[in-house]
Amino acid sequence: MPLVRASGRPDADVPYHPPVKQSVTLAGHQTSVSLEPLYWELLRTAAQEEGKSLNALVAAIDAERLRVARPPGLAGAIRVWLTMRLIGMAGDGAALRPSPPE
Repeated sequence: MPLVRASGRPDADVPYHPPVKQSVTLAGHQTSVSLEPLYWELLRTAAQEEGKSLNALVAAIDAERLRVARPPGLAGAIRVWLTMRLIGMAGDGAALRPSPPE
């Protein structure tokens, strides 16, 4: 998967970019989510690989995050879900479970 890159700047090979706001539909209502372009690309790829629309995948992540006692914001939950997916742990709620106290 190619990295999302900024264009026309000396640092064009660096995948850093400010968040980009996009609309998604959750439970029939539009809401906006701000994610860096790299995360939008990873999210689209994950949706395609799972045979879901982007909205359906975001709705599933939203439902998962709301099951925890102190849910993170939606954008943060998406980033965590994608990160956990990359290391093979997404889909079982593990991404959003708090670690036990030491």
